[in-house]
Amino acid sequence: MKFWQVLSFAEPDQLIPLATAAEEAGFHGVMLSDHLFFPGRLESKYPYSEDGTPGFDGSTAWSEPWTTFAAMSSVTERLHFTTMVYILPLRNPIELAKSLGTVAFHSGGRVALGAGAGWIREEFDTLGVDFKTRGKRMNEMMGILRALWTGEMIEHHGEHFDFGPLQMSPAPGVDIPIHIGGISKIALRRAASLGDGWIGTGQTPEEATAFCRTLRELRKEAGRESEPFETIIPLVVPPELELLKKLEGEGMTATTSYPFSYTIGPTSTLQQKRDLMMQFGENVIAKLG
Repeated sequence: MKFWQVLSFAEPDQLIPLATAAEEAGFHGVMLSDHLFFPGRLESKYPYSEDGTPGFDGSTAWSEPWTTFAAMSSVTERLHFTTMVYILPLRNPIELAKSLGTVAFHSGGRVALGAGAGWIREEFDTLGVDFKTRGKRMNEMMGILRALWTGEMIEHHGEHFDFGPLQMSPAPGVDIPIHIGGISKIALRRAASLGDGWIGTGQTPEEATAFCRTLRELRKEAGRESEPFETIIPLVVPPELELLKKLEGEGMTATTSYPFSYTIGPTSTLQQKRDLMMQFGENVIAKLG
């Protein structure tokens, strides 16, 4: 089983040394979340809380993930990087392919795209991007990204994107996995039919088991049950070894260590975070990783 350290909400000036500490502790990789900004007037409802209120505001730091991952990759050798999750349809696929492909090239393929459709309409409105068609655009973008990352001359004529022959270099040289986030039926079906994996949002063991089984059924329907597939599920219970072994048998390939703000408070020192990761490494990763 693989283990990821979630670095969302961590102090930005600590992110680079946290990457080296995560590698030392034995984590497979680290995760960052994504938002361009927090709107001054938020009317969109957060889909993962009972009252629709997000657990962050305008003072929450959201470091741009790809530039941050590039810096992290330069001080590590084995650590992997992914987003949890990147708001894919908010962006231009050609620009994203260039940024992410470059990080993959210079990091030796240690990066993946964790993608979601997004829920803050105000972000889309501010950038002049249609919120209603974000799901369809996301589906189309995944094919565009993979084509661009081949490094070959390509062209695309689709419903939402249309461009003539072009070629992007340097090519990553490896396949960049695309993992889909979200717990809606649409998100699960997108992950099973188009993605290389799925990222959960924080599940109980019972929910994790149910999602693994649903994804297995959906992948079979899509004729993809024999293809490699990552099922990354953050758990809302402590990572007990017997539980992790059981969930691994159900198809869960990876889980996460909580964001530090959930465990040691909204602010903490680099040493406190490092100590927590080392404990996780000794008590969990070394025994099951």
